[in-house]
Amino acid sequence: MRAHFGCGCGHKHASRQHGCSVSSQPRLTKLTQINPLTCGSDACCDSEDGGGGDTSADESDRPAARKIRQVVPATPCADACCASNASSSGDRVDGAVAPGAQQRFRWLITGMDCPSCARKIEVAARRVAGVQQAQVLFSTQTLQVEAFGNVVTAVEQAIAQAGFTLTSADRPTAAPSSNLWRENALLITVALFTAISSLIAHLWPEAGNVAFTITTFTGLTPIIRRAWGILRSGQPFTIEMLMSIATLGALTIGACAEASMVLLLFMLGERLEAFAAQRARRGVTALMALKPETATRLHGDQQEVVALSALQPGDIIVISPGDRLPADGVLMTAEASFDESALTGESMPVARKTGAALMAGALSVDARVQLRVTSRPGESAIDRILQLIEEAESHRAPVERFIDSFSRFYTPAVMLLALLAAVLPPLLFAQPWHEWLYKGLTLLLIGCPCALVISVPASITSALATASRLGVLIKGGAALEQLSKIRTLAFDKTGTLTAGQPEVSTVESFTEAQTDVTLALAAAAEQGSSHPLARAIMAEAQARKLAVPVAQNHRAQAGLGVTALLGQSQLTICSPSGLKADQLNAKQWVQVRHWENAGNTVVILLQDGQPEGLIALRDRLRDNARETVAELQALGIESVMLTGDNPRTAEAIAAELKIDWRASLLPADKVSEIKRLSQQQPVAMIGDGINDSPAMKAATLGIAMGNGSDIALETADAALTHSRLNALAPLIRLARKTRRNVLQNISIALGLKGVFLVTSLLGFTGLWLAVLADSGATALVTLNALRLLRQIR
Repeated sequence: MRAHFGCGCGHKHASRQHGCSVSSQPRLTKLTQINPLTCGSDACCDSEDGGGGDTSADESDRPAARKIRQVVPATPCADACCASNASSSGDRVDGAVAPGAQQRFRWLITGMDCPSCARKIEVAARRVAGVQQAQVLFSTQTLQVEAFGNVVTAVEQAIAQAGFTLTSADRPTAAPSSNLWRENALLITVALFTAISSLIAHLWPEAGNVAFTITTFTGLTPIIRRAWGILRSGQPFTIEMLMSIATLGALTIGACAEASMVLLLFMLGERLEAFAAQRARRGVTALMALKPETATRLHGDQQEVVALSALQPGDIIVISPGDRLPADGVLMTAEASFDESALTGESMPVARKTGAALMAGALSVDARVQLRVTSRPGESAIDRILQLIEEAESHRAPVERFIDSFSRFYTPAVMLLALLAAVLPPLLFAQPWHEWLYKGLTLLLIGCPCALVISVPASITSALATASRLGVLIKGGAALEQLSKIRTLAFDKTGTLTAGQPEVSTVESFTEAQTDVTLALAAAAEQGSSHPLARAIMAEAQARKLAVPVAQNHRAQAGLGVTALLGQSQLTICSPSGLKADQLNAKQWVQVRHWENAGNTVVILLQDGQPEGLIALRDRLRDNARETVAELQALGIESVMLTGDNPRTAEAIAAELKIDWRASLLPADKVSEIKRLSQQQPVAMIGDGINDSPAMKAATLGIAMGNGSDIALETADAALTHSRLNALAPLIRLARKTRRNVLQNISIALGLKGVFLVTSLLGFTGLWLAVLADSGATALVTLNALRLLRQIR
């Protein structure tokens, strides 16, 4: 921190505010103002598990832990991993590379309904020669493949064989409008045939079995074809294979009506899964649709319509009323109103003036505006949010990783049990073959892990979508799980609990001059300074409409404060700590201590070495800070403020909020305090500055303010994208509700299967109820997870 006036005022000021640069730190990507990505950010370079495969082996429980792996050797990151140029129909994300270098390709997936489908696609892609890694991002329905050489055609053929379709992902778009009849044609046909077969069986029992058999093969043929394709990709234990075996087995033993009913229930469950998955991804799909396909760019006096990929920083674009901004930019028009509800949740349009930073996706309400583009292609606010959503899938919750591993052993184990149940009783105890074959087929259907596999990610995906509507980005299920356990929340002060924008509290004159004269002289000394306290003094002078004299030779001298020449007089502004004891009389020192004890930062104005007066400034609390702390206390969350400011200021702010506090803390002291608090119960640290990052890393969970420093944003496990503290309590309620939802889903999935496993062995339930144990449980856990999409308040 660079102290102003040599006073150590306690306000944190990043070096770039003073016009300097920090060469040792890379420029990282902010959430609220997207800048070109660099290799300091792993948002586009890779996910924790290397872009695909099982993350359970190498992913730590600490969600913020990152592993950055270079995709293309010796290639600048801005060109290597952030470009989105299409290569054939699959998009090559890594740009131009040398022959034989590792490349990254990306597709959109059609036909994926659940995480089980995602695993099938990953396995099929990995079996293609040359593919090193493959990862399916379920929330955005995309496949990312890293490979040596051009594997586009081979991957597309392998995925098609597994029953899914890949399309170009050069630009994410909203899903095409669905056709109810076309999507459900086979289901409707099988349902109609089943009804007709039931009628035939009632009138002519002998012909009924034939009708049910025809109905079964009508619906089963595409399932068998898909099961065969997935089997060839090396995946024998799939629901398609289990359904094919069980249905054909039922036909073999003469249970034709049940075979047809089992098939109908299975297909109905599949459609319910697809509907629920689309509902869960609706928030992401809507976000993708916020960007228009083209933009109108000014080229001299001419206008030209260009694709978004052609926009570069510095371009001037025109947006008509009712259109959305295609990129982040700076407003060049005098004033206009924008609807930012899709990004911020604010229902009312907001007025913006010249120079205001705007995010892609905002809607121009009442004027035709010009915008100077600031984001590169694929790096706008919307793109960054989508990238973070995709990254979140790499940070899976521990319970999710456990369920994923467990399910891989569960299905083969149940299949073995089904085989033993079908064979051993007839062989060892002379039981009827027909009866135990039927029970074995029933157990096969119970062995499908769909409901179990989707139980956790369905809840996590719904919760992340709801969190984004609250204005919070969470980096994965692991962070969400940790958040549900938090019992102490440590706040930084400046820029977190306070707005980081000091205001003048009072001006007092030590002479017979009026306070306006004192303020005008102070403003003259501060002219041209970018320091927050200086800006506050200038703003107060402007608000009072004072005539500020023009001073010269402005200098900032360590230990002396700011000096300037006004005519032949020297003006000096410094903190009380920079004065000698005899430079102020006893009455003046009392005035200084009074305002400092009230939580103000005090500066003294001197003219030719003689005290002229004092100015007290105070950083105001953020809106809703008091309400936020009260809501957290109602949730059983203890709040504590950790600040580097002086104890008097810290005590005054903490007294307003009625929370505990620690003051005069260096970054290392904050880390020590977080470690001490963590020994008692899980702690989350929320801050915005570079000096908060170590404490955020040491805490159980780090939360960054969206307008904070880049380092803080990259370190944090969650970010308040619009820096609104009132999102914290709803966020914690959401995390706790998600944890309960996950436990409910696991109980439903395992409980139903356990019940039907016992009842099937005892002969109480048959094939069609076994299907309900799978499809019904899958639908139940998905619908239960969708409850998290409701707004949490």
